[in-house]
Amino acid sequence: MPQSEINIIADIGGTNMRVAQIDAQGNIANITIYACAEHDSLAVVLTDFITRQHLVGKKINACLAIACPVDKDLIVMTNLPWQFSQTQLKSQLQLNELVLINDFTAIAHAIPHLGADQKVQIGVGDVIANKPISICGAGTGLGVANLIPLGSIWHSLSGEGGHVDFAPVDKQEIAILQFLSKKYDRVSCEQLLSGLGIEQIYQALSYAKHGEATVLPAKEIAEKALSGGCPLCVETLAQFCRILGSFAGNLALTLGSYGGVYIAGGIVPRFIEFFASSEFRKRFEAKGRLSSFNQPIPTFVVTEEQPGLLGASAYLDQYMSEKSKANHINQTTNTTRY
Repeated sequence: MPQSEINIIADIGGTNMRVAQIDAQGNIANITIYACAEHDSLAVVLTDFITRQHLVGKKINACLAIACPVDKDLIVMTNLPWQFSQTQLKSQLQLNELVLINDFTAIAHAIPHLGADQKVQIGVGDVIANKPISICGAGTGLGVANLIPLGSIWHSLSGEGGHVDFAPVDKQEIAILQFLSKKYDRVSCEQLLSGLGIEQIYQALSYAKHGEATVLPAKEIAEKALSGGCPLCVETLAQFCRILGSFAGNLALTLGSYGGVYIAGGIVPRFIEFFASSEFRKRFEAKGRLSSFNQPIPTFVVTEEQPGLLGASAYLDQYMSEKSKANHINQTTNTTRY
């Protein structure tokens, strides 16, 4: 990046928005957290950050990771009353470049840049360089993304993988499916692998055991499970880990994810010790005749606190580098004489 240019990045969620600057060494600096509800628009937040960091008048490139579709000029946020035109935002803030990516695309692009202290391996397996990578993240919902290497760059394949059909593999999971089928016309994996999912697993298990679907918040279920004070909560969290293992293993089968399968999101990093001793990895490998396919594929939990910012930074760096190469090729072609 030319010294005259400034890169800023943002990770925009439904509650908070994190904005940061990339310093001359390529490090993430000046992270500022904004409560979205306290501001009228995205433009107001970015203007405040640019002003506070004394960047007014600078040549700014911005990459924004946002929790909604970004394939159209008009962006309508899912969990916020914000909407804006990408073209107008770029003009209003006088940006040199404006790149919008989905929030899970950002997390995906963070993966190749994680150090040993930013992830925890679960089970066996070794990463094979320049092979596909899969990512799933349980939080408010269930996000899924994949990374494939294309020459010297990484390309993210995003979609709505969290909404695939839930496929039970034993009698207890069949009972859970039957319980949820009374509530939903179709049961997706997200309805089990999320905060709500933990609550619904607990309800289904309590119904199977006591004939009554007891309601308990996910946070309380997790706390009681980790303290060991509630056997039903322990089983709920254990079941969550098993289902996540099966789901992650399916991702590995689908893509051939020899670059690793990574568990992101806000839930699993809160109980890594429990997760590591659960049947997650057993389920990940339990693929019948194809078990030997998954066994060498490594699995990790992402512990980096700001994967969205890290990924937005990586994506913007790759984007600007590829654009610079393309411009150089065009200039060379235009000046060549035959």
